[in-house]
Amino acid sequence: MYAGQLVFAQLMEHLPWQTFRRIVERYGGDHRVRDFSCANQFRCMAFAQLTYRESLRDIATCLRAQSAKLYHLGIRGTVARSTLADANEARDWRIYAEFAQHLIRIARRLYLDEPFGVDLKETVYALDSTTIDLCLTLFPWAPFRSTKAAIKLHTLLDLRGNIPAFIHISDGKLHEVNILDQLLPEAGAFYVMDRGFLDYARLYRFHQAGSFFVTRARANSPTLRRYSHPVDRATGLICDHTVVLTNPYAQHHFPAPLRRIRFKDRDSANTFIFLTNNFVLPALTITQLYRSRWQVELFFKWIKQHLRIKKFYGTSENAVKSQIWIAVSVYVLVAIIKKRLNLQASLFQLLQILSVTMFERAPLHQLLTLKPADPLGSISDNQLNLFDF
Repeated sequence: MYAGQLVFAQLMEHLPWQTFRRIVERYGGDHRVRDFSCANQFRCMAFAQLTYRESLRDIATCLRAQSAKLYHLGIRGTVARSTLADANEARDWRIYAEFAQHLIRIARRLYLDEPFGVDLKETVYALDSTTIDLCLTLFPWAPFRSTKAAIKLHTLLDLRGNIPAFIHISDGKLHEVNILDQLLPEAGAFYVMDRGFLDYARLYRFHQAGSFFVTRARANSPTLRRYSHPVDRATGLICDHTVVLTNPYAQHHFPAPLRRIRFKDRDSANTFIFLTNNFVLPALTITQLYRSRWQVELFFKWIKQHLRIKKFYGTSENAVKSQIWIAVSVYVLVAIIKKRLNLQASLFQLLQILSVTMFERAPLHQLLTLKPADPLGSISDNQLNLFDF
């Protein structure tokens, strides 16, 4: 019988705690803290994400029920609802944001050669935003509408492994196009985004930095065709043109030529017009790149369904941002473990297994390795057969 570490302790061993301690010291997170340190707060909140706890009282009750095992989980001291609430309120959320960014760098190195459906060596990012609705009375610091509050999660997703390379949390009023000002363009990389990010002045900054973008054109974007490239209409391509912007305002902010590709999707019978500053890749590859943008939509749907970022344990800005960044850390941690242990199960399957095995003593690799079901082998030879005469 395996008598080693608990499953939760094995998970936490994959975290770079030395880096975490340095970040905590930088922000003074444990200044004048006696018992409940930032590491304890992180472990408790990570436990809540992994086991789908609904509230601070729920977290405290579950951990108290296993009080004899708290030391082996790495949690020191007694866990109380008020202690957790005070920690979420007072500990600087930037501690967990910076720690999550460090985990993201580790994960991106592990998934550097991961395929994503398009035969391309360059890095491809998908940029999008999602809105999380809140109550204006409880969250007055996040205005959105006259009677509603909200926060926006702006995400730049690395499609190799679906790892978020950049995340910014804002109130609901910040328009998504402003996020382009906070991104540092990476030369040679592709940025795939929808029409909400179509701002010629900001996109020209990416163009000058040697980055490529793929987006959809607006219906009221007049262009002048300069050159027509041959296309294979059997693939759904209609035309591939080199164009210049004719609107004086747009031409002033983006004086360089653009590539306009018109494509008809056979499944939906819809016609799409794409704009890009890349003139090297085949036109069909450009359309495939934009189709891969759907991965960021699936990412948002996944974390909303399987992580606790729609119901918050606190109402202050610091508590909300701390919870979101710890949730991101848990997502990236599971992705790191999946790669390090070479697991075939999906992230959803891994989280489902972990959610019910936190207090078990089983080797992590053996626990998370899915075995094919054997319906015949599950029947014991000694079991009575009703129809065996």
